[in-house]
Amino acid sequence: MSVATELEKLQQLHQSGAISDEEYAKAKQHVLNGGTVTVEAVPASASASPTVDPAKIEQETRTWGLLLHISIFAGYVVPIAGFVAPIVIWQLKKNELPLIDRHGKNALNWLISTLIYGFCCSLLVFAFFIGVPLLFALLILGIIFPIVAAIKANNGEVWKYPLSITFLK
Repeated sequence: MSVATELEKLQQLHQSGAISDEEYAKAKQHVLNGGTVTVEAVPASASASPTVDPAKIEQETRTWGLLLHISIFAGYVVPIAGFVAPIVIWQLKKNELPLIDRHGKNALNWLISTLIYGFCCSLLVFAFFIGVPLLFALLILGIIFPIVAAIKANNGEVWKYPLSITFLK
């Protein structure tokens, strides 16, 4: 699409009241700098709402992704909080920030897998005593994996926990 066509669309949105003077000026500058603006990106009822800044959304996604994975450690302070906090963050932010949906599913898959592995290792403690080192290994992975996932989320990547069983796709 040409710059003239983009500017014409912006002018129509501005005249119809879909975007404010300030939004129009910012979007116009963005188009003149080589960017594109689509009509679909601006809601029809957004008469005075601020424009969506992709950089801000990206930073917000990174921050909430980091918090989602780090919130797993809340379980070390309050036992059930390590399961509740990531689920609450995921449910609250998944519609607003689509990448959080993938982060939340990965974290929840890991949490469910950890429960299953912990149960199996606990049974092995009584049966063969091999469960003790396996439980210790699971504890170490339960610390390392959320940290790695949080770092990756802060870098803008979605990281699937190794050894996690995919329950939610």
